[in-house]
Formats: sequence, C-alpha cells, structure tokens
Amino acid sequence: MAGGWSRDGAVQDQIDASVEDAVKRARSQLPKGESLTNCENCEEPIPVARRKAIPGIRLCIKCQSEMEKQHQAFSGYNRRGSKDSQLK
Repeated sequence: MAGGWSRDGAVQDQIDASVEDAVKRARSQLPKGESLTNCENCEEPIPVARRKAIPGIRLCIKCQSEMEKQHQAFSGYNRRGSKDSQLK
C-alpha cells in the first residue's frame, strides 16, 4: 500500500525504527555489574530474590520506585509528524 509520496513499506520502516529506538533506550537503562546487598540510597538490605531477578541492582524497591516517579516517562515522538501528535 502506497502512502502518498512515500514508497511502499515506508510506514513499517518508521514503526520498526521507533521500536528499535525504544528497545535500545530500555536496554541502556538496565543495571550492570554485581548487585549490592544494601541499597545505595537508604542502606536497607536488598532481598536475595531481587538481586537474583535483576543482576546489577543497586536500589531497594522503595528507592527504585521513588527514582522512577521522579524521572518522566519518555513518550517518544511521532516520526511521521502527524497532526494528531502535534495537537497534544
């Protein structure tokens, strides 16, 4: 299906690129290295199950939740630049 002036498959290429960007962003935010036994913010012990589930973890659940609240969720952007995305 042609999309105006774009070549066939261009829309899918844009979707694939957006997904690839999101995956790269998520992977870059994963912890690295060895897990800590105590939270680096509050010094509370980090449960063994959490350390095994997320290698490289540095924060307890409470501190991790607080940090995530402070960081705004990345909404991405519409590569097509449609009017709908510009109206928000």
